[in-house]
Amino acid sequence: MPEVHFEVRWPSGLTRRYYSPSTIVHEHLKAGTSYGVQDFLTRAETAMNAASERVREKFGYACSSRWTRSHRFKRPPKRKKTPRRSRTCASSCSQ
Repeated sequence: MPEVHFEVRWPSGLTRRYYSPSTIVHEHLKAGTSYGVQDFLTRAETAMNAASERVREKFGYACSSRWTRSHRFKRPPKRKKTPRRSRTCASSCSQ
């Protein structure tokens, strides 16, 4: 099953690389698109759940690293104070 690594630039200015066990992430997050933080978190969680289900369908078990990775979305990195209406950008996706 193809996996996807993608980078997210958080409102704090930090960029972090994430992993999805399936290309289904492309259906939920588009490269170069800015999302509101809450919208991004919702999309990312939905994408990780869908990816885990694809793994379950193919191999008979869910992707355990998906749970670890998606938890990291819930606690985005902080460097500096950001405006209340900050944006998150899924900057690139690669397989």
